[in-house]
Amino acid sequence: MTIASDQVPAAETAEPKPTKKSQGTILGASVIAAGTAVGAGMFSLPVANSGVWFSVCLVLMIVVGYIMHTASLYIMEITLHFPEGSNYDSLAKGTIGNVGRVVNGLSVAFLCYVLTYAYISGGSSIITYSLSIFGDVNMSSGVASLIFAVVLLSIVMMGTRAVDRVNTVLIGGMIITFMISLSSLIGNSSTTNLFPEISLGDRMPYAFYTISFLVASFGLQITVPTVTNYLGLDAKRTSKALLIAIFLAGFFYFLWMFAVFGNISRDDFPAIIAEGGNIGNIIGALSKSGISANISVILQIFGNMAVATSFLGVSLSLYDYISDLFKFDTSTVAGKAKTVGIAFVPTIILAILYPHGFIAAIGYAGVVLVIFSLLAPIVMVRICRERNPDMYQVPGGNARQAMVFGFGILVFIITAFELTGNLPIFG
Repeated sequence: MTIASDQVPAAETAEPKPTKKSQGTILGASVIAAGTAVGAGMFSLPVANSGVWFSVCLVLMIVVGYIMHTASLYIMEITLHFPEGSNYDSLAKGTIGNVGRVVNGLSVAFLCYVLTYAYISGGSSIITYSLSIFGDVNMSSGVASLIFAVVLLSIVMMGTRAVDRVNTVLIGGMIITFMISLSSLIGNSSTTNLFPEISLGDRMPYAFYTISFLVASFGLQITVPTVTNYLGLDAKRTSKALLIAIFLAGFFYFLWMFAVFGNISRDDFPAIIAEGGNIGNIIGALSKSGISANISVILQIFGNMAVATSFLGVSLSLYDYISDLFKFDTSTVAGKAKTVGIAFVPTIILAILYPHGFIAAIGYAGVVLVIFSLLAPIVMVRICRERNPDMYQVPGGNARQAMVFGFGILVFIITAFELTGNLPIFG
């Protein structure tokens, strides 16, 4: 990659001061970031981890969660070197040059498009399942996809503060509905299901497949420039928000995996996977496990809110990226229309034509996430530190950077094996 000749303006202080502009809240930034991750993790993780099962899954979650959190801090550090409002395109252009900008930009765009499609697919799955079970209404997946996308995109067009407020309400609703359903799911859980007599030798071959999904599940990095700008380029506040976000995501994942694996046996997952492994399939399997009809309804509500939070976070990031890339003025109706047209029309059409691609899309998301969240940031942060050594730096030095970069290479190798059909996949 060639280093751009444009120099990032040197900082006047060791840490950027907040601007006078009205800033968002740490809680609001946290729920935007956490909400983006949680929808993917909540419903893809049971299928992706069915091979390694509960205990091994927890160990892998801790390791991957820490590395992905470190990566998000590096992206925050890079964002601090640029004017407020900058997103991935500006960050790449000002550090790794035009070639790196194209590679990084394609990976960011591809990830946003894939995840937007995945969440529309997941949202339509919940809508059609809920209507068929509780309303005896048969709605096509295409119509459900269109309704889901149009309603939530109207919120995205209102801006970051609107997404902040809606996501805060949704996260609160998720916690309430999840805790209510969790009480029944935990009470109905079986230790035999959670801790079956399966040797490590039978589990570990599937660990590599799991890692790519875990990367996507903790993939809140796509929102980092947005939330860093939202908090006024304040390193201290943004660091707190990202820490809260990763713990919030991990909290949901742990309880969800406990609930699912405690109620559905490992032997039942091949059938779930054969049906597509979509959100409706997971909730349907839980409904058959002996929980009450009321709890099943609450799970429907929870599932809708979980996917909605992720869709809002990813869509906001894609919206900001497209407007930054093409320099659209989103304060005007024309600018908003052009941004929405480029960012969302292709994914809506794809979701209508291919409505059952949730699990496959999440898997591909983990592949491209490696480029801009694990590999490129290490190159970019080193360039920024060389230019402006007195600005804020994430602790850990070269060793921590090497850990993130090395993990990115590992995930790339895993992906190569998966794409060539040489990676063991459960079910």
